[in-house]
Amino acid sequence: MSAVPAPGRMPAPAGAPTPIATLRQDFKSGKQALLQEFAASKPTISAATRLMRQLARHVDGTLQRLWTFAGLAEQAPDAALVAVGGYGRGELFPHSDVDVLLLLPEGLEADQPGPLKQAIETFITACWDIGLEIGSSVRTVRECLDEAAADVTIQTALLESRWLAGGRALVRQFDKAFNQAMDPRAFMRAKTLEMRQRHTKYEDTPYALEPNCKESPGGLRDLQVLIWIARAASLGKTWPQLAAKGLITALEARALQRNEGVLKLIRCRLHIAAGRREDRLVFDLQTAVAESFGYASTPSLRASEHLMRRYYWAAKAVTQLNLITLLNLEEQVNGTRDNGLRPVNDFFVERSGMLEVVTDDLYERHPEAILQTFLVYQQTTGIKGLSAKTLRALYHARGLMNSGFRRDPANRETFMRILQQTQGQTHAFRLMNQTSVLGRYLWPFRAIVGQMQHDLFHVYTVDQHILMVLRNMRRFFVPEHTHEYPFCSQLAVQFDRPEVLYIAALFHDIAKGRGGDHSELGAVEARRFCRAHHLSKEDADLVEFLVEHHLTLSRVAQKEDLSDPDVIEQFAALVKDERHLTALYLLTVADIRGTGPKVWNAWKGKLLEDCYRLTLRALGGAKPNLAAEIEARKTEARHALALLAQLPGTEDALWKTLDLSYFARHDAQDLAWHARALWRHVDSTEPVVRARPSPVGEGLQVLVYARDQQDLFARICGYFDGAGFNILDAKVHTTRSGYALDTFQVIAPELDLHHRDLTALVESKLSLALVSPNPLPEPRKGRLSRRVKSFPFTPRVDLRPDERAQRWLLSVSASDRAGLLYGIARVLARHGINLQLAKVSTLGERVEDTFLLDGAALQQSRMQLQIEGELLDVLSVH
Repeated sequence: MSAVPAPGRMPAPAGAPTPIATLRQDFKSGKQALLQEFAASKPTISAATRLMRQLARHVDGTLQRLWTFAGLAEQAPDAALVAVGGYGRGELFPHSDVDVLLLLPEGLEADQPGPLKQAIETFITACWDIGLEIGSSVRTVRECLDEAAADVTIQTALLESRWLAGGRALVRQFDKAFNQAMDPRAFMRAKTLEMRQRHTKYEDTPYALEPNCKESPGGLRDLQVLIWIARAASLGKTWPQLAAKGLITALEARALQRNEGVLKLIRCRLHIAAGRREDRLVFDLQTAVAESFGYASTPSLRASEHLMRRYYWAAKAVTQLNLITLLNLEEQVNGTRDNGLRPVNDFFVERSGMLEVVTDDLYERHPEAILQTFLVYQQTTGIKGLSAKTLRALYHARGLMNSGFRRDPANRETFMRILQQTQGQTHAFRLMNQTSVLGRYLWPFRAIVGQMQHDLFHVYTVDQHILMVLRNMRRFFVPEHTHEYPFCSQLAVQFDRPEVLYIAALFHDIAKGRGGDHSELGAVEARRFCRAHHLSKEDADLVEFLVEHHLTLSRVAQKEDLSDPDVIEQFAALVKDERHLTALYLLTVADIRGTGPKVWNAWKGKLLEDCYRLTLRALGGAKPNLAAEIEARKTEARHALALLAQLPGTEDALWKTLDLSYFARHDAQDLAWHARALWRHVDSTEPVVRARPSPVGEGLQVLVYARDQQDLFARICGYFDGAGFNILDAKVHTTRSGYALDTFQVIAPELDLHHRDLTALVESKLSLALVSPNPLPEPRKGRLSRRVKSFPFTPRVDLRPDERAQRWLLSVSASDRAGLLYGIARVLARHGINLQLAKVSTLGERVEDTFLLDGAALQQSRMQLQIEGELLDVLSVH
């Protein structure tokens, strides 16, 4: 039995070329041995570094053997094989691509038929045959220079070149020519713009819940950009070399090396867990990677959360150090270090639009200047950021921000002044978080930095969500954003103390992850802050109220019946006055819009605004007068019908069949639309379906009028489910003459049709579905998202009588998926339960639906239990 060569030490071929099968076996067994050894080792940075170097050497040896196998040494003795890109650094991740350059002397043409072309094709084919996923190019030195000049990506790959086989003289010639052609300023400008574009793609945050550990801000690519720029400018190839040039300190060099090691270790473990090249820490793999580190779940944190917390802290450090180093490189390469200074005050100067400390030890001598940095940043016109010198000083001043620093009255006053400025809060607080100042000063905030959220609708870590909410709140007060938030902007203009709202935004989720009710715990923290920072009792009470009840308005608007005067009266009693109501409305909108790009929609906005206006009227002393309100709506509806050239009395045929609850649940525009659509069809034997573009935003509003039947709601939901529509809201009503009059708000995210085509399609297809004699179809089987699979939400069903014990309230919570609402409707239809009202609320990938029901089956305890059990079966993720 022949021994398998040790990885990276493949014997040079002797005599006849080694058969391709042997090369394949040697390569695969050698790589497998290295990966198994690493997987069994302790998860240390040194183990990852060793693995990456061993893998590169193993591939080096394999490629050298293949070079000989293909006969390239004989066909082109002066040609060379060069490692480029990441492989050129002499490091390889377990499943990274292998980029190589076949460098040919001038005069040799690889595309001409002959022995050379055959040898090159044999080499490349053999690489793939043995399992080497290579990216290859064949060029002369001149072609390399031309391609590099035209494409900075190629220029970057060639920057990290390393000889592997063939003529060394040609590689030296290439290196000399490449270095002479390099323009460090142009290269730095291109890489900086490229990095900004990449950051924008990943939403400018290292705190995404599924970050790309290579490409996301704070990932490995940010560190590689620094080394590339330094190499291009001949300033060094390693962190110690950059420190020797004075671009970074020895402490920063060690921090860069340590955090780079953490990211490399995570990426190595991620590749092995995935069994392929995968640079995203996706939910599916986070637990497996965490367990490979030895992390285990605890009562307060999942194993994956331990891992992600470590990743986020490393990414945050990389983000800080990247900016410091990049600014220093820019000064060195562009020669802007000695540009003129403009004094700002005794502590700071402006240099090229950046705020800079007057001395490196400013913060040691004057700790109060730490928070003043961000106040001056807000107040000084023309300042667009902090200089490398300032960022470095803040990085080294973290230890100064202790309990004494937090209790210092001067610092508390400065923090409040930052909140009270007329501009710059968003950027100031993001900078404070990025430089670790916010978590050091606002100590409870430190605990939620990098804290993941597994509630299926937040797409940011807790700290980033809070800063997004602060940004949204700030935009309500900025005229340039009035078009985005017209009603919020209108309310904000009249609000007397915006900083109260900013404080509420900072504290509303600050107690997440502690266990217990984060709203109540956060209110305690908010009260302490307000007391320490001397807010008036009125403002402190408002902040505490907002934090404790920041979810209440959303719950009332989306889950309760706003046509019920008792609901509005109870909510008005809670908020007490217009100032509390307005503040809570603004915080609620900012909060929902800060959870993720897919959570907010126009229908949610309408529900919140309706709840606000109804409550404001109640707070004004106007007792709910349902009869007067209904008469006002009818009058407005008649005016709308007249404007549409409808004859007087058009509405009478329909309206005389309807009771007060119908008029209470529909606004005047809906009353007019229904009357105009149905005045000729009040006694129709066929279903009437009408659709129109939703008057409150995206999607359609659909009217269904048909003789009531047990499974009508289920059939309607079945059609929408099969056609790919999502139901946002349903108002269900039964006329005195036994007709169902139902109105739905639906959206079709996957249908790309013009509204006119869509309305005609819905009207015809839904009508056919309602008269179909076939049994109810099975719900379509939609794919579960990766988030739902990785973080399943325990479904809940709550069935209880309403306060008058006349009807029943059904509340369900579950992970969202296709066919869910239809499945619920089928259960209700099966038991002969009538649906009076449906409040459908989708929060990201979680649903919170409420239904108002009646039916004989609900009066029997045994049947209640059966219905609840069947609903749980429908809601459960399979």
